[in-house]
Amino acid sequence: MTKLIHNSVSANRMLIQRLRRCRPDNRRQLAAYVRAFLGLSVPDQRICPDHNCPMDYLAYAFLGEKNQETNSAAPAPAPVQESNHVAGTSRIDPRLHGNDYLECDSAARRDILVWANRGGGKTQLGAIASLLEGIFLPGCQIRILGGCEEQSQKMYGYLRQGLSHGFDGLITGHLGSKGCRFKNGSAVQVLAQSHSSVRGHHVQRLRCDEVELFDPDVWQAAQLITHSSNHIPARIEALSTMHRPFGLMKEIIDNLRQNAMRLFRWCLWEVIEPCRDRRCSACVLWSDCRGRAKNAVGYYPIDDAVSQKRRTSSFTWQAEMLCRQPNRQEIVFAEFNPTRHVRSISYNANLPLFRTIDFGFSNPLVCLFLQVDNDDNVYVIDEHLKSRTTLAEHARLIKQRYPCPVAATYCDPAGRQRNEITGTSCVTELAALGLPTQSRPSHINDGINLIRDFLAPADGKTRLLISNKCPHLIRAFQGLHYHKQPNGALSELPEKDGVHDHLIDALRYFFVNHFGKKYALNEIKY
Repeated sequence: MTKLIHNSVSANRMLIQRLRRCRPDNRRQLAAYVRAFLGLSVPDQRICPDHNCPMDYLAYAFLGEKNQETNSAAPAPAPVQESNHVAGTSRIDPRLHGNDYLECDSAARRDILVWANRGGGKTQLGAIASLLEGIFLPGCQIRILGGCEEQSQKMYGYLRQGLSHGFDGLITGHLGSKGCRFKNGSAVQVLAQSHSSVRGHHVQRLRCDEVELFDPDVWQAAQLITHSSNHIPARIEALSTMHRPFGLMKEIIDNLRQNAMRLFRWCLWEVIEPCRDRRCSACVLWSDCRGRAKNAVGYYPIDDAVSQKRRTSSFTWQAEMLCRQPNRQEIVFAEFNPTRHVRSISYNANLPLFRTIDFGFSNPLVCLFLQVDNDDNVYVIDEHLKSRTTLAEHARLIKQRYPCPVAATYCDPAGRQRNEITGTSCVTELAALGLPTQSRPSHINDGINLIRDFLAPADGKTRLLISNKCPHLIRAFQGLHYHKQPNGALSELPEKDGVHDHLIDALRYFFVNHFGKKYALNEIKY
């Protein structure tokens, strides 16, 4: 009897080991595999109509787009905007032995962006995807790059935790603190958030965790890391919350279509535990939940969500838990709304034309073209931006843009300063080129407040409209922000980020020059 029991236990262990090495071939098998061998139940229910669920990401990351089965009980999300997507024709090879390799459909070649809430399981899911690729993609080189070293180690820590669930025998050599190698030739390595760490790697997979914390230059350098090899297509995955409307995550989302990235987005309701015994009318979450949690299948404790909503600001809650909009507390022009302030506007020959200039060379010289009607409504009809260009060329392009009478051209007062080498100033050179300018010194915040008054006057009717031909100015309105100091307080003046400030500076010069006397601004240079 003892021998029979021993043989039965041994047979069961062998069967489990065999099943552990059997590659999941569709979404249901993948969910069952992760639950059985990693002890994790990945939420597989879409709650918000325009969102995904965490399982959508994991299935796409590991299986590609063709070999998925969506949860039929879940409401379908709104179509994700995609570009240039051509469905592949090859089938995923489920085998795992010898020299077999994985042939993914062409969708698997697309980079992935995951936008999810705090505590939404992004890091752990990234670790699971890395572990599965290490196991089932022989020769796959995977790199983990976090917004900071702690974030990188957190994802790798989840991967090591997964290995401890009976996968230790697949590792060759020492299980390091910053990387490991699989017997099939795959490897996972943690990278530091630095240029020296990022450059020089050529791998098939790069997972970037909390890209909102990335140095933009490191992010750009990381774009050149991935290379397809061993029949494994190259791919970058970016995972993050988005809590800054001027941050890197916002920039990536704005360029989603251009970069042909596949977006997966979920919020608290896709990961919260099911609500069974609470009265909705008395719940702190009701204004946002509206009964959604009744259909949830996640793990996030409701009590934790209640406590967090009570102790965070509305801005933080909306951005970091509901993934609705970034935190706008640091934004200079929180009043700006593209729906309200952006229009299709063309040049009106019956209104005077104005120009306003902010000088630059490495950073672009900016010229905005504006018109004003009899009621002092301001229309920004066009923009000119160009870097590393002579003033003569700028003058030619600016005059060529609207070859009509100009009421005035305003500029940065600093343009009157003489160059120590040439002995001339930008203002003098422009005048010689047929572009005479005017300038009026003032406090920076005087111009900021004037712009605010026109964006959101007390009577509620906006007096500043931006043409949709001014995408850089529109982004500047959305991105110009105050610097947050170490003590948490915000700076008094907008951050000079070299991106958004130049366009707003040019707009300031128009307002302080054209409306300065009318609004009695102080003649003080800041």
